[in-house]
Amino acid sequence: MSENMYTQPMLKEGSLDGKVILITGGGTGLGKAMGQYFAELGANLIISSRKLDVLENTAKEIVTKTGRIVLPIQCDVSNYDQVENLLKVSVDKFGKVDSLVNNAAGNFISPTERLSNRAFDIIVNIVLKGTYNCTLAFGKDWIAKKQSATVLNIVTTYAWTGSAYVVPSAVAKAGVLALTRSLAVEWAKYGIRFNAIAPGLFPTKGAWDRLLPGDLAEKLNPVKKVPIGRTGEHQELANLAAYLVSGFSSFVNGEVITIDGGEWLKGAGQFNMLEAIPGSMWDEIEKLVKNVKGS
Repeated sequence: MSENMYTQPMLKEGSLDGKVILITGGGTGLGKAMGQYFAELGANLIISSRKLDVLENTAKEIVTKTGRIVLPIQCDVSNYDQVENLLKVSVDKFGKVDSLVNNAAGNFISPTERLSNRAFDIIVNIVLKGTYNCTLAFGKDWIAKKQSATVLNIVTTYAWTGSAYVVPSAVAKAGVLALTRSLAVEWAKYGIRFNAIAPGLFPTKGAWDRLLPGDLAEKLNPVKKVPIGRTGEHQELANLAAYLVSGFSSFVNGEVITIDGGEWLKGAGQFNMLEAIPGSMWDEIEKLVKNVKGS
């Protein structure tokens, strides 16, 4: 097996033939990576964000590479009227939408006491409100039309642990996680599946610059927190996303899949810091432990 198979496409050609997939935040970063792979597998795309010029450039790029149809639609997902328009334009163009990928996000680092209520609102409105706005609008349409569908939400590992210095994002992502699990049960009877991906370190220009500005990435070296010893490749996340929106995952519902190289588990383990102890010291430590046992 090649050591870098994770950089290669995973599913067979045509796995998403005939599917129409909407990706919020689809113009850049992970949204763009997922969209390109979905198109390579045969899907037609709708990509949305607040920046139409970015969307149009991404659409042209994906069309050139794949030959699929890519519809860019400007939309602020925190505005429900705009989300309803997104639904209408999408259905008018394609006749249906099979999958919704709630990927639009925002985040930045800050001590919470330095945040204004407006700063808090900005993140929660994009991440949580945007996700439930899209889910509600598209979900009601699917239910009314008795159409089966899939929803894939992009969360984060600190959705269940919380995290200092990104509190608005942690609050919002925790809400998205609860929404995923709740509707996986409630809407399964309508043929609508919900799953989520919790990515670890997948460097993207925008997010990386906001979360680790300047030379922080070099000083802190976040890769040291990852047991596997590297950051994620966009293709391996796209592989996972494609599986979860495809028919291959039809019995997977309400699941949150972590793809972070073991990072959050390393941080959670109470004694994981002991890896810093050199091998030569363990003999001495073992003697000390035995003495304590015998006392």
